[in-house]
Amino acid sequence: MFLSTLLPVQQAIEIIQKSIKETDIEMIPLEDAYKRVVAMDIVSQLDSPPFSRSAMDGYAVQAKDTYGASAKNPKPLIMVDQIGAGSKSLVTVEEGMAVKIATGAPMPDGADAVVMEEYTREEDGIEVETSLTPGENVSYQGEDIRKGDVLMKKGKFLQPPDLAMLASGGHCKIPVYKRPSIAVLITGSELVMPRLLLKDAEVINSNHYTLKALVESSLAIPTLFHVDDDEGRVKEMFIDLLKNYDALITTGGTAISKGDVVVKVAEELGEVLIHGVAMRPGKPFAYAWINDKPVFMLSGYPVAAMVQYDIMVRKNLEMMQNLHKPLHIVRKIASRKIPSTLGRADYIRALVEDDIVTPLNIKGSTIIRSMVDSNSYIVIEENLEGVDKGGECEVILYEALRV
Repeated sequence: MFLSTLLPVQQAIEIIQKSIKETDIEMIPLEDAYKRVVAMDIVSQLDSPPFSRSAMDGYAVQAKDTYGASAKNPKPLIMVDQIGAGSKSLVTVEEGMAVKIATGAPMPDGADAVVMEEYTREEDGIEVETSLTPGENVSYQGEDIRKGDVLMKKGKFLQPPDLAMLASGGHCKIPVYKRPSIAVLITGSELVMPRLLLKDAEVINSNHYTLKALVESSLAIPTLFHVDDDEGRVKEMFIDLLKNYDALITTGGTAISKGDVVVKVAEELGEVLIHGVAMRPGKPFAYAWINDKPVFMLSGYPVAAMVQYDIMVRKNLEMMQNLHKPLHIVRKIASRKIPSTLGRADYIRALVEDDIVTPLNIKGSTIIRSMVDSNSYIVIEENLEGVDKGGECEVILYEALRV
């Protein structure tokens, strides 16, 4: 028996999140690890730097040989060797000696500082025009990472600098949560792929492209399917897809008043936990648990499906990857009065410019241009009757939703 009572948005979100499970762990090449989530603590296998090295182009010296040096009182040293990055000097630097050295080259034995090239003059040897302290311009072995240090904690969402640290710690493969595989089943006998000539009641299947991109923006892997409004075929597709994918998203067939085919099939195969949420647009959203898999049932109307995805689906696909990204809500000033209805959460397409937010005049769940011309949702919670002109309102920027 499916629920027909409209649930508050937050209650519906909590019901879904309690059922979500993380995906399995896989080892992947480090070069593919950007925007993946670490599945266990990763420990460094190396020191980094792996040896003490010069942090500058210049001369490796004993710091004590430069004490008191200045442009007016240069200290003469004998240059005994020169080395570049990737080379190592076999000379031991003793008192009065210097080795010309490139940035990143290993420090020669006996040297404890590097004088920058611009503070020297080459004569028969070199003359140093500045005083150094031991360790100056030297990057010591292990000063960044020590072997055995924890490089990344479980749950870390990897960014470009993290990959550099993992590589420096000796890792070329790392454990991450698998990206969930998502079957997207678009229902509707009237739907066709883009073409110039439409017959009778044919409608372009725009949800095919939108849902694919939305799922990809959650770092999951979508596979798209289409089925006519035939209960038997829809049921067959449910059974087949739930065997092979981590989750199922459908569009169409969720209308509360008609008991449309998608929700009916979900009820036959499993447990429908939600059917109807107190939100606009997107009231007929439904959610089921079938064969230990989540099924998100979205409206067939493109705008409603987009809003339902952003509010009811997106975070759950992230959670499957152990990615817990808080919903970022900002406060902006309403450019005009925004009415609303108590007991229903409104997600109003709007345009933010600096600190001002302007709701679009376009209404309805079929006006795709309203999503294109807006850059945010104004959120009017269930307990509010709207926002006055000049009042503060909560806003979710579309860009902040993407991972």
